[in-house]
Amino acid sequence: MANRPAPRIAIGGFLHETNTFAPSKATLDDFRSGGGAGRMVEGEDVIARTESINAGIAGVIERGRAEGWEMIPTLFAATSPSAHVTEEAFETITNRIMELVAAAMPLDGVFMDLHGAMVTEHFDDGEGEFLRRLREVVGPDVPVAVTLDLHANVTPLMMDRADLLETYRTYPHVDMTETGRRAAASLVRMLGGARFPKAFLQAPYLSAIAWQCTDLDPAKRLYALLDSLVDGEAVEAVSFNMGFPAADFADCGMSVAAYGAGAEAAAKTLMAAVEAAEADFAGKVWSPEDGVAEAMRLARGASKPVIISDTQDNPGAGADSDTTGMLKALIAAGATASIGNLYDPESAAAAHAAGEGATVRLSLGAKSNWPGDTPLEADFVVEKLSDGTFPAKGPYYLGRMMQMGKSARLRIGDVSVVVVSAKAQMADREMFRQVGIDPEDQPLLVVKSSVHFRADFAPIAETILVCAAPGPMAVDPATLPWTRLRAGVRPGPFAAPFDPASVAAE
Repeated sequence: MANRPAPRIAIGGFLHETNTFAPSKATLDDFRSGGGAGRMVEGEDVIARTESINAGIAGVIERGRAEGWEMIPTLFAATSPSAHVTEEAFETITNRIMELVAAAMPLDGVFMDLHGAMVTEHFDDGEGEFLRRLREVVGPDVPVAVTLDLHANVTPLMMDRADLLETYRTYPHVDMTETGRRAAASLVRMLGGARFPKAFLQAPYLSAIAWQCTDLDPAKRLYALLDSLVDGEAVEAVSFNMGFPAADFADCGMSVAAYGAGAEAAAKTLMAAVEAAEADFAGKVWSPEDGVAEAMRLARGASKPVIISDTQDNPGAGADSDTTGMLKALIAAGATASIGNLYDPESAAAAHAAGEGATVRLSLGAKSNWPGDTPLEADFVVEKLSDGTFPAKGPYYLGRMMQMGKSARLRIGDVSVVVVSAKAQMADREMFRQVGIDPEDQPLLVVKSSVHFRADFAPIAETILVCAAPGPMAVDPATLPWTRLRAGVRPGPFAAPFDPASVAAE
């Protein structure tokens, strides 16, 4: 018997998490440079760059090699979360991926690593439009498998155009590669002829990302229930997408997707549990001043650092990582602390020009002009300089060579500030070490991150507090100026349902 030809599988990725309330858009140059995500690559460079990092595509490459697939890498592009993806960026990247997929035809299957919460200048549903075009290229019969971020705002169009949407199950996201393995396993079955019935439900309320950590309830128990529903027979796959609650369009929010003969029952079971957990998606939020005071009180009797999450300036959720509210609160309280990352290329360049040991006058931070935030005009001591290049060692960024650009440790009083020239949330201890700060030895750490930092910082933390200084990633989504949510959805647990008529009347 003649050997069957190896299955031809096109692979690629296009990832962006869009905060439509954020100050800065994602341009084509942002994707080309990648920011903290790494530069855009094409062809064989896709595999070389992604196979050893924590990413959905890495799990697919691993399984593809084991299966003997002929993998055709197209393009992989990602950049830091921000406001809308520009029309130029979306069209350039999408059109190029479609060209490469078309050139690779005929194909036996397609895998794409997407985020699921992309909003562009011209499409509310970036991934839905991407998958619509992909389906036009490959036709109705070629199986399309996709991995998504846990914060995907899944839409009916995405569900319709993809045969499988498989989502991360951890936040902090430490299972990206494992998610790719699950998607690849289902793709293997689809290559053998299987197709899975689908079920899709959207939750009636939004939840804040600060309380979505899967190491804590309610998310912990919801994902445990999800795991129990997947049996590999009647239920092939289930995804609970907690949504990215800062994208002002109709399909923003939490959802459940299930696949298999038992998909409808599984989806209803999980969604019932999600609805019952509404009251649990909440937690204590401190003002900057009260949070610092409490952290200093706790630090006096602590053997490990007290950590504050500066959650509303999280660049992993579209903020510019440059607000100064928490820094000013530390200084005013006379705290001994370290804070990072503060994104300010201009100040980083000035520190490098001055040199280590110099005192330099800076207007630090607040370049994004967020309401309620102002620069810190002060003298700073330049204690340490770095080129910002270092390997990440924590679970979230594991495998990545970070490129933070010119970086500096600046000191004002007893507060050290990590200033960088590229945006990436403070989710790895090496981000402190690259400028000579040992995070384990600090009494108080402030990190510009909402949850991802917990993967590497929770093991060294005495306790973790959440503070809300002015910034674009609202700790309570109900406070955002929504205009385009679907009618009836609650923009936060037990918030008043959204009424489009009330917006039209304003």
